Amino acid sequence: MSTNKVALVTGSNKGIGFAVVRALCKEFPGDVYLSARDVDRGTAAVENLKTEGLNPFFHQLDISDPASVRHARDFFKEKYGGLDVLVNNAGIAFKVNDSTPFGIQAEVTLRTNFLDTRDLCNEFLPIIKPGGRVVNVSSGMSSIALKSCSPELQARFRSNDITEEELVMLMEKFVQEAQKGEHTHKGWPNTAYGVSKIGVTVLSRIQARRLREERAGDQILLNACCPGWVRTDMAGPNAAKSPDEGAVTPVYLALLPVGATEPQGQFVSEKQVQVW
Repeated sequence: MSTNKVALVTGSNKGIGFAVVRALCKEFPGDVYLSARDVDRGTAAVENLKTEGLNPFFHQLDISDPASVRHARDFFKEKYGGLDVLVNNAGIAFKVNDSTPFGIQAEVTLRTNFLDTRDLCNEFLPIIKPGGRVVNVSSGMSSIALKSCSPELQARFRSNDITEEELVMLMEKFVQEAQKGEHTHKGWPNTAYGVSKIGVTVLSRIQARRLREERAGDQILLNACCPGWVRTDMAGPNAAKSPDEGAVTPVYLALLPVGATEPQGQFVSEKQVQVW
């Protein structure tokens, strides 16, 4: 078993994830794994970074495929005894002018960005080593969407006693109501991406609370973050930040120093904790 520290970034063959891998290769004192659904794209991304004098490793990982997730989990457990850093970056967004019916957009977006991320976390959080860092890449859209929710929904999403089961139920309820065209009447915002990222931010709060209760002595810090509006395939060419600028906050959270106790379970943007 390797005694090296190890970091894994999901969905990292391009965009923000790729930039996070690049930064971690320069700053993280251990092995850094770039991962992607597609082996050819992932391998090409690794080779691209090697031309910069960096040395990432590649592991295939499709967060929507439970077998792929478990295979990756077992690999890191057997080779390294677990993970020191996990950056959950993989996600999707439909374009604004996409003609796919909203109900389908809601189902696909919530499944990938929320449910698949949650399922991966439930496999990987038990193998996060003491002193580990977990970063769930959310979005500023989560707080914008939250403000557009009904007061009742806002109260649940901000509460300190919401459970993972209740959160999943609420996310599934949004999809069902979106498919019936009733979501706005039921107090939801008209953004599947925004609701999926509410899910990621609230899930992070729940996960951090659970870590405090169940692994208090392990000093694992888990947070959600907004990378900002970044020029990627997802956000388009007019966004304000480069991918490397978008990677700054996720990398900051991934490299919080040994002994740090904060931030924990927070929503962080521009390296600053935001009011949720």
